[in-house]
Amino acid sequence: MLTEADHPIESVAVVGAGLMGRRIAGLMARAGVTATLTDANAAVLDSALADAQAMCPGNDHLVTIDPVVANAVATVDLVIEAVIENLDIKRALFSDLRAANPTAILATNSSVIPISAIAADLDDASLTVGMHFWNPPDLIPIVEVIRGAGTADKAMDRSMELLARVGKLPVRVERDVAGFVGNRLQHALWREAIDLVASGVCDAETVDLVVRNTIGLRLAEMGPIENADYVGLDLTLAIHEQVLPSINRDPHPSPLLEELVSEGSLGAKSGHGFLDWPAGSREAAAARLSAHVSAQLAARSPQPATKGTS
Repeated sequence: MLTEADHPIESVAVVGAGLMGRRIAGLMARAGVTATLTDANAAVLDSALADAQAMCPGNDHLVTIDPVVANAVATVDLVIEAVIENLDIKRALFSDLRAANPTAILATNSSVIPISAIAADLDDASLTVGMHFWNPPDLIPIVEVIRGAGTADKAMDRSMELLARVGKLPVRVERDVAGFVGNRLQHALWREAIDLVASGVCDAETVDLVVRNTIGLRLAEMGPIENADYVGLDLTLAIHEQVLPSINRDPHPSPLLEELVSEGSLGAKSGHGFLDWPAGSREAAAARLSAHVSAQLAARSPQPATKGTS
């Protein structure tokens, strides 16, 4: 619950004008929150501004830009960091942001790095949170709000209130673990998927075909915990007793994945990874995914806000 002193967040600066940052700024402005977009590389700001403003035509709260990061963040209520996924860069940036604005909530859009590690150099981490938007951030409803080791309740509460106000579905992550909730689940699945290919159980196309036409059809409507209850925990236990001993438990990336990366087979960006990606296929996949997500969201009934925790 917000107190009178902890007023609702009305102004936001987004640091990092890449594909995530510009769309986060756009969705804030679209909902009536004053948004400023900044980036250490001023060359990207013009295109980023155009993309962000295209999300909110006719809105008085159109995104503005400021190429000087310190100036952009100096007077706002919230700073959302959306720069490269590198701990040293984020940690140094957080120190600079706190020096430029002693009272703002500092949020990181990191998808995997623990918030406590990013805020480690700050004397006071009470106003630091994780605010993990999923790509594309204007479409995917969930935003994970992560409590770091020093995060105060008011930083969590004000962040949750803002995100609900701009139309997102914020969830509380109360323990600061690498990958938070969604990416821990996603990459546990990916580890097993890659191992099935590496160990010769099936080819890569078969993995995706099976997932898209079995569990993929259910997951948007019934999550794994509800599904376990639905089929019966006795059956779930019996299956775990049979399957879990043979599931991959490596504490390191797959050697096959490391081999592909070392040889430059990076997937869609290089033209080949586990699959072949001919010219234009990455753009087609992005369009297909956006259309699919939009159709699912249009078809589903409104979801209530949640106090979900991890």
